[in-house]
Amino acid sequence: MKVFVKFDYPIVCKRILETQLEALNIPYKLNGIGEIELASDLKEEKKKALIEGLAYYGVEIIQDEKDVLVQRIKDLVSEMVYNSNENKAYNTSTLLSKKLNYTYSYLSSVFSEVTYSSIENFVILKKIDYAKDLMASNDRLTLTEIAHRLQYSSVAHLSGQFKKITGLTPSSFQKIMAKRKERT
Repeated sequence: MKVFVKFDYPIVCKRILETQLEALNIPYKLNGIGEIELASDLKEEKKKALIEGLAYYGVEIIQDEKDVLVQRIKDLVSEMVYNSNENKAYNTSTLLSKKLNYTYSYLSSVFSEVTYSSIENFVILKKIDYAKDLMASNDRLTLTEIAHRLQYSSVAHLSGQFKKITGLTPSSFQKIMAKRKERT
């Protein structure tokens, strides 16, 4: 028997952090995705235990300032894509600049330097990943509804980017997913 699951990544990440920090009795405050404010500095043994506990889940503590900024950009983009209703009034560059207090050109430069890719490309990849999740889910959303949810100007625009990234049209992808579900 196969069971399909769907994740709410921000909630999963938050629960992992809460579980690990509380297990070690570390006073903290979560400041959004990927940022933890500790009440005080950690002793070396607790820091090591926290690093090991988080590593079990594939979570690591970032030390380099540019890496931290890139991770914050990725987290905000993910939040923007997955919770697009909250940020419809802003475009990506305005939202990132406003939330991170840097010019978009600086953010774009740091992101490209660290990842060898652009913020725009990362946004497209996140949107297509989410579109695949929505198409594979049992919610039965139409392509028009998915395009609207992901703030595409048209179904054609979504379809074009989807094919460019995946090599498949959205309808081909949906047919493949339907056949997979039939087999289970």
